[in-house]
Amino acid sequence: MSRIVALALNTFREAIRNKVLYLLALFGVGLIVLSVPFSQGALHEQMRVTRDVGLAGIELFGVLIAVFVGVNLVYKEVDRKTVFALIPKPIHRYEFILGKFVGMLMTLAVMFAIMSALMAAVLSVQTEATNAPSNSAAIVRAIALLFCEVTVVTAIAVLFSSFSTPILSGAFTLGMAVVGHFTPELRELTARIGTVPSRIAIAGAMRLFPDLNLFYVSGAMVGGQRVTVHGSFVDWGYVGTAALYGAAYSGCALALAMIIFSRRDFV
Repeated sequence: MSRIVALALNTFREAIRNKVLYLLALFGVGLIVLSVPFSQGALHEQMRVTRDVGLAGIELFGVLIAVFVGVNLVYKEVDRKTVFALIPKPIHRYEFILGKFVGMLMTLAVMFAIMSALMAAVLSVQTEATNAPSNSAAIVRAIALLFCEVTVVTAIAVLFSSFSTPILSGAFTLGMAVVGHFTPELRELTARIGTVPSRIAIAGAMRLFPDLNLFYVSGAMVGGQRVTVHGSFVDWGYVGTAALYGAAYSGCALALAMIIFSRRDFV
């Protein structure tokens, strides 16, 4: 465990020095700040616009950070040949993968905290100005769901990074993230086309993609009713169920990454 923690802290220190990370975080913060002038054009709907733009910005840039920083986690160590110095040491290869993953989650947690705090500050100012409800509890649950989403994306990025180049890993991870947001629509589409065997095969293949639609539910139908962060939202029970799905998918992706990395020949 101590070796995993040491690797995680080292990964965290490397990640926060990454210029791409700061650039993406700057864009995310800028989007949240710009939500204020955007909301001025929506009469009596300033809080709604700020919440929508803020959560969309946190999700978008959280996923981009997970992809563009995550795909370099393993490959960079191999490319710099620093992995050769780690292999002879008393450290298992699965600990190397876990350490990289945990360090990336620590980085994302800090980025989420910064963007969430800024969004909360903006909403607090607007609440005092408009006397409108902030729906802070629903926003906290929404942000928790978004962090589960980027956890899954990070696990996918680490998986591809364990055997591919950053460019291909980034393309594969982004592709899976995009498909993951449209899994319900794709399942309905495949149910209407082709023969029965082809539909079964496509449905089975769809299981390989993460259902990221579970993590961004504001404005969606859940349990037969529409939920929104502006009013009636999902409870902590739903958040826990979605988190368990995210943990299971991430665990499978990481297990596969460990198997692939453990069998790589670096000689």
